[in-house]
Amino acid sequence: MKQSFNSRPRIVQTLIHITGWAIVFGFPFLMMTRSGFTITWADYLRHGSIVPLSFLIIFYANYCYLIPRHLFAGNAKTYILLNLLLIACMTAGVHLWQEYAFRAYVAHDGGRRMGPPKWIFLLRDAFSMILTAGLSAAIKMSSRWKQMDAARREAEKSRAEAELKNLRNQLNPHFLLNTLNNIYALIAFDADKAQAAVQELSRLLRHVLYDNQQNFVPLGREMDFIRSYIELMRIRLSSNVSVETRIDIRPDSPTQIAPLIFISLIENAFKHGISPTEPGFIRIHFSETPEEIRCEIANSHHPKTQDDKSGSGIGLEQVRKRLQLTYPNRYAWQRGVSKDGKEYASVLVIKLETNIAT
Repeated sequence: MKQSFNSRPRIVQTLIHITGWAIVFGFPFLMMTRSGFTITWADYLRHGSIVPLSFLIIFYANYCYLIPRHLFAGNAKTYILLNLLLIACMTAGVHLWQEYAFRAYVAHDGGRRMGPPKWIFLLRDAFSMILTAGLSAAIKMSSRWKQMDAARREAEKSRAEAELKNLRNQLNPHFLLNTLNNIYALIAFDADKAQAAVQELSRLLRHVLYDNQQNFVPLGREMDFIRSYIELMRIRLSSNVSVETRIDIRPDSPTQIAPLIFISLIENAFKHGISPTEPGFIRIHFSETPEEIRCEIANSHHPKTQDDKSGSGIGLEQVRKRLQLTYPNRYAWQRGVSKDGKEYASVLVIKLETNIAT
């Protein structure tokens, strides 16, 4: 498929070349129909074809050899000198051929015809060949710039994909570390809950290890993972923490979403939304419309103290980088602490690609 796709522009390019040169070589016949004079094939081969043929040689000598070998290699002086030599030789050759053909035509016609000075024709042909060489260089350089731009885009795409894959690989141990910290805290005061948490974790890791290797997963499946993760986080919460979850997304939603793109936001809510001594709350709301996916999270704000070493703070930075790589110019993310410092809110909106205005 890739070879077929790449060969299509070459076929189009070949057809353009053939059509262009057909027009150049057929120009005398076009003029014949418009001006009323007639021309035979013998006259055309003697007079009308030699100049277009010289243009053809100049064009493809530049296109296939001089430009790739010298101009693109940085040898501009050599390129110019070789072109001047080629044009001088072609001009002289065309002039000698026309002199021979003109003499034969005069001898056949039985008389001598006067015309403009010969140097005018020499300058005309030389100038036309210079323009032909310039046209060849312009077309070749335009094609090269297009190829370089395509290569640059492909390199950027490969770099972005590699960086995104690296971020996903970093997220796995980060997710596992935070979850194990929660289970470790459970072991100290409720071994049964810790055992249940380990079983839940094994089920969640199945999603992390397999679905996270894909670029996109169905939104409904991702919501199932988030529900399970929230239930796992509930196990260690005390009664003074209120957790409200509302997911207005169909379980069979086929919308594709980057896996684990929301999990760090939820982790952050459970990290800063609970306190061992003060009451707290966490509100999580997901919704989907034909235009966008919306994630709204609010929690009571309990900043970490200097003695609290839990978490490294890389989760939200990973979210930002993944959003930039996966959804460039297609997301809006507002987050921050309220004026009274008691609530932290995060609102992430991802626009669906099929509904982007053109």
